[in-house]
Amino acid sequence: METFLIRALQLILSLSILVLVHEFGHFLFARIFKVRVEKFYLFFDAWFSLFKFKPKNSDTEYGIGWLPLGGYCKISGMIDESMDKEAMAQPAKPYEFRSKPAGQRLMIMIAGVLFNFLLALFIYSMVLYTWGETYLPLKNMKHGMYYSEAFQEVGFRDGDILLKANNEELDRLDQASFRKVVEASNVTVLRDGVETVIPIPEDMMQRFMREGKGFASPDRVPMVVKKLSEKDSPAATAGLQPGDSIVSINGQATPLFEDVAEMLDQNKGKDITLGFYRNGMEQSVVIQPDTAGKIGVYLMSKTDLYPTVTRTYGFFESFPAGVRLGINTLKGYVNDMKYVFTKEGASSLGGFGTIGSIFPTVWDWQVFWMQTAFLSIILAFMNILPIPALDGGHVMFLLYEVIARRKPSDKFLEYAQITGMFLLFALLIYANGNDIFRFFFKS
Repeated sequence: METFLIRALQLILSLSILVLVHEFGHFLFARIFKVRVEKFYLFFDAWFSLFKFKPKNSDTEYGIGWLPLGGYCKISGMIDESMDKEAMAQPAKPYEFRSKPAGQRLMIMIAGVLFNFLLALFIYSMVLYTWGETYLPLKNMKHGMYYSEAFQEVGFRDGDILLKANNEELDRLDQASFRKVVEASNVTVLRDGVETVIPIPEDMMQRFMREGKGFASPDRVPMVVKKLSEKDSPAATAGLQPGDSIVSINGQATPLFEDVAEMLDQNKGKDITLGFYRNGMEQSVVIQPDTAGKIGVYLMSKTDLYPTVTRTYGFFESFPAGVRLGINTLKGYVNDMKYVFTKEGASSLGGFGTIGSIFPTVWDWQVFWMQTAFLSIILAFMNILPIPALDGGHVMFLLYEVIARRKPSDKFLEYAQITGMFLLFALLIYANGNDIFRFFFKS
């Protein structure tokens, strides 16, 4: 329950920031062009609102709705989700959206997407400035990785160290490297000290999505004690110390954590001889795992065991680095969109549950801001798609007006808005339905 609440709070805070920035973009440009904004709301206020106020001499009501599915900026004289047909039936007024030149209306509609993209670039820049960039080079992971079944079926083996995709060197395990692997014709790995080339089928991405599991786990590491959990734990009683590397149990080699865990599970509550290295010397002790197969230690992670690379950025150099990161993230996301229109891509779509799962189970500000920047890019891209009811739909009709030199009728725009809202609600139901199905039938 605590894990759920932490993720839910991160998701709500992140989306609230993105919605406010997006709608503020529309609001600001509307006011620049002297268009009246009737409402500015975080969350939807169907039937009632949690909070609202209207400053003296202001045309705008500000508030917080009760339904946390977004927010809106109600602009006078614009056909939007409010479907205010009564107002649209009146003669156009000078302060209304529909009375302004097409160029101004276009800027008002693009502003939300623009602000989300700029927000992402700013967040990326500030993250790089504050925390820098730390990563674990693939070549430093001497025990390689565990690979999913889909990748093992095409030739990968646990322990393989990724080297190249189509002869292009792979530096780190991230989304960019993953895309290079699944879209390559061949991948080179280091296996038992020998370079091995693995041919990659054209449908590798579809196979990956069909399996519905991760590509590879970098947690293929030896079991090295970081610290003892309790003073009277089996490990403490046996005299284990931080830094001890466990290499055998009852004479059987256990080079990796999984090997140790399996042996401990098989010997719950029994005395075993545990071999380990301390200061370069092999030693052994007799120890009795508890009834859960635990010995009471915290373990070193891959970043504790393998050399990482950290790059720091000054305030001014963080901005071009943040821009590059944002643009590359957008390119990768746009590239991935082609898979949405496949059977596997459609079934992998997710709703709020999937979005919430990208946040960690413990609050980490660096991760929070990185995921918020990523969601901001997604929101910007999705909103600019030429679908009625989205900003991109309004942009599409405005571009038609500029090119054709005639404006679509209000009745046509109303029908287009209804159609777009129907499509969006259907997509929302489908995506969240996928989340529910996965939770109950694939968990």
